Amino acid sequence: MDHHTMNTTSIFYAKVEMFSNATPEAAQAQPLFAARKKIYMRPVKGPFNNWRWVFVWLTQIVFYLTPWLQWNDRQAVLFDLTERKFYIFGLVLWPSDIVYMAGLLIICALALFLFTAIAGRLWCGYSCPQTVYTEIFMWIERKIEGDRVAQMRLDKAPLSASKILKKGTKHLLWGLFALWSGYTLVAYFTPIRELMSNTLSGSLSSGEIFWIFFYGFMMYLFAGWMREQVCKYMCPYARFQSVMFDPDTLIVTYDEQRGESRGARKKGIDPRSVGKGDCIDCGVCVDVCPTGIDIRNGLQMECIGCGACIDGCNDIMDKMNYPRGLIRYDTENGVANKFTRQQLWQRVVRGRVLIYAAILLAMVIGMAYSLSQRGALKMSIERDNRSVARLLESGQVENVYRLKLSNADEKPHEIELSAHGMNSINVAGGGKLTLAPLSTETIVIKLQTDPAKARAAGATSGSNNISLHLKSPEALDEPLSIDTVFSLPKQQ
Repeated sequence: MDHHTMNTTSIFYAKVEMFSNATPEAAQAQPLFAARKKIYMRPVKGPFNNWRWVFVWLTQIVFYLTPWLQWNDRQAVLFDLTERKFYIFGLVLWPSDIVYMAGLLIICALALFLFTAIAGRLWCGYSCPQTVYTEIFMWIERKIEGDRVAQMRLDKAPLSASKILKKGTKHLLWGLFALWSGYTLVAYFTPIRELMSNTLSGSLSSGEIFWIFFYGFMMYLFAGWMREQVCKYMCPYARFQSVMFDPDTLIVTYDEQRGESRGARKKGIDPRSVGKGDCIDCGVCVDVCPTGIDIRNGLQMECIGCGACIDGCNDIMDKMNYPRGLIRYDTENGVANKFTRQQLWQRVVRGRVLIYAAILLAMVIGMAYSLSQRGALKMSIERDNRSVARLLESGQVENVYRLKLSNADEKPHEIELSAHGMNSINVAGGGKLTLAPLSTETIVIKLQTDPAKARAAGATSGSNNISLHLKSPEALDEPLSIDTVFSLPKQQ
């Protein structure tokens, strides 16, 4: 059992013993939930902070710009729930393509497992919407209220016109940004040009209004008020992340052997000469942490792996003329065995990672192949149970079918239907028609045959196996084929 696990276990049993020995009055007075202590995050500069802002910009450019992109005279990415079609650039998905959505979710889950096994909670620290929007909201807060000290001073100050102005401006900007984000989200389901036209004319639907304000309110609540509480108490990922970690997973780590014992000292003093480690106990790693934890206590569930404490600690090490890396991305085995960076990366290729990577690669290749083989035209058929085989005045036998045809392409296609499997069988009317773009049609077709010629070729009374072929040179390399039966009446 490692040092951190023993500390955690000791703390747990100490709390249990304290609670069990408490008087009934004390136990009754003990609150179920601790009151939230607001975290005033200290601004930090460094490479990991820069990377965090790179991902803030990338994710927000994609989110806010995508609804404005056009493709084939329509919005490039649009989830049209009314027409039950999903448009993703040149790809159009129908309800029958739900398997691709399931495949995409499985790929995302596997990618999360893979990246977590390699480098912990990188998603949480750099790309999670909660992290991204909290960074934006805190940036607005700092621009209006000032830095960490100024914010603490403002919150403690008595109510005044200046305080009301600053607080009001901050919340107004938070609210406007949140509403614009909600508006952009709705634009993925209602074309943004149509949405803006409806907004100007005052004809937004009740559903559109609800989702704009609901999403905006949730962003305002989560990123403006709750912040780290979402990561601590609401995010399920924090609860099961330990299942995907192993001793070779890169995590934010405090080098206890190098840092302890911690304590203040003058700049330039060799810490070993005064019986100290490199940690000067300045508390910067706590001040810059968005969830308010002390990484020196070991890896904790609340740690989102953002690297802010690394940037803060490295800055202090530079000022003290100590080597960087007291807090760093490292692995449990790396810290214990003092692995070099090259040795750490060599241990990335291990069983769990290879399994995740192989399954993920197979899923991606399978999905890509399936999409590449996905034809623009689809066909399904069923017998018309209300109509049995009937003998026409011309002497031919006729069967009626209901045919469902789908054109997933954004242009019309000429098609030709033909029947095979019986002598002289044909489609009444020639079987030629045009399918409109992005359409699904149900048509009634009639197959006819000369019974004498059919029986001469081996057909029997009752059901006979046939197939219906759909040809379209522009859309299909090979004809679509579907099997059905043709009924011949008994000979009189």
